[in-house]
Amino acid sequence: MFDAPSDQAFESFLDTQSRRDVLRLITCGSVDDGKSTLIGRLLHDANQVFEDQLTRLKRDSRRYGTQDGDIDYALLVDGLAAEREQGITIDVAYRFFATDKRCFVVADAPGHEQYTRNMVTGASVADLAVLLVDARKVLNRQTRRHSLILSMLGVRKVVLAVNKMDLIGWSQNRFQAIVAEYEAYAESLDFTEIVGIPLSALSGDNVVHPGIAPSWYEGPTLLQYLESVPPAGAEANVPFRFCVQWINRGRSDFRGYAGFVSSGKIRVNDRIRVQRSQQEVEVTRIATYDGDLDEAVAGQSVTLALADEIDVSRGDVLTSLEAKRLFADRLSARLFWTGERPLAAGERFELKLATARRRAIVERVTHRVDPDSAEREAADRLVNNDIGEIVLGLDWPLTLEPYVCSRDLGSFILIDREHFDTVGIGLVLEPDAPLAPGRGEQKRPSGLRSVFRKLGFGRVS
Repeated sequence: MFDAPSDQAFESFLDTQSRRDVLRLITCGSVDDGKSTLIGRLLHDANQVFEDQLTRLKRDSRRYGTQDGDIDYALLVDGLAAEREQGITIDVAYRFFATDKRCFVVADAPGHEQYTRNMVTGASVADLAVLLVDARKVLNRQTRRHSLILSMLGVRKVVLAVNKMDLIGWSQNRFQAIVAEYEAYAESLDFTEIVGIPLSALSGDNVVHPGIAPSWYEGPTLLQYLESVPPAGAEANVPFRFCVQWINRGRSDFRGYAGFVSSGKIRVNDRIRVQRSQQEVEVTRIATYDGDLDEAVAGQSVTLALADEIDVSRGDVLTSLEAKRLFADRLSARLFWTGERPLAAGERFELKLATARRRAIVERVTHRVDPDSAEREAADRLVNNDIGEIVLGLDWPLTLEPYVCSRDLGSFILIDREHFDTVGIGLVLEPDAPLAPGRGEQKRPSGLRSVFRKLGFGRVS
């Protein structure tokens, strides 16, 4: 007879699970390099597939599979009907699994250039990238583009997974040539670690188990490496940053400010600053659904209660007193442009950064980045899937930081104001970028600031 676990045993299990660190990774690369198959094989060989899932996978493999009736592991992650019909990945598929050593959140990104914007979404929250390359091919434009985007988004560790090694007889010379070619290209990027692993996603060799991996390779399997790589450190030793998402009025006698701790930590009785108004106030309570906390750290969502009734609203940023004030109405940015029309100076959008929204105008396009060489070249417009650099003016200042200092306060999207499509994904390079020579204040977006200036109030902040 089955004995149900006791409440104490269950609580102990949950506590153990919660203490394991989480590694967030993305699989990316060009189309048909085997990304979905790799994740499916990883889940299967790591015993993360239930019996009913396996039964359904076998059935779907006969209907949609590309392996002549054998199991098509890509179907474990390619769930959309269009993906199965076309045999490609379109949207980002997220999968969670855990081993005895750590937990993983895997994002399977599409390889087609048309869906590169979806790859950017997955890479924006990744700690590590598994970049797949077909052992039979050379590094192509999309593989280079994905590498450039990874570097641009702050991903510093890359596993170069040379896939389909079984189709070239596990050639050591070919593997080493691919790794050398990629390392030469990546010299200009900001990766701190590149690890080459030869494998076959379809047969499973060197994914979870060594299999028939050749004797010349003495490194880890893919899973062994993922279990051993040090996790990304939480931003707990930097200034406290907190983006207010909504005002929590759970009771008539309670007012709190709910949001996400982007970096640093906060304790009850600490004094903080509202970036917009520069008012200082004491934190009297840190509330959560599970009860109050004495301290909150980066990565937690909490509600802060303050000692004084001050003006704080959605979009405001609360920081520690030592944090710099970066409250700007102009910025330079690295932009991944996904719009169908070319982007040029004068275009107007809605900008969303963290929980704040502003109207923005493109004051100028300055550079385009060549994905093949990663070199910057002068440009005055960007076309679909281009990566470039622009200067934006805002109708009202907002709190932002360079992306290298804060992912949350340094990344934004541009939204088409007519169709409400996301047409650009940007990273702040420098707040309050200067105007181009000869450009005056009259070229900046009109709004309430211009009205206040005409009334003689000067600069509004």
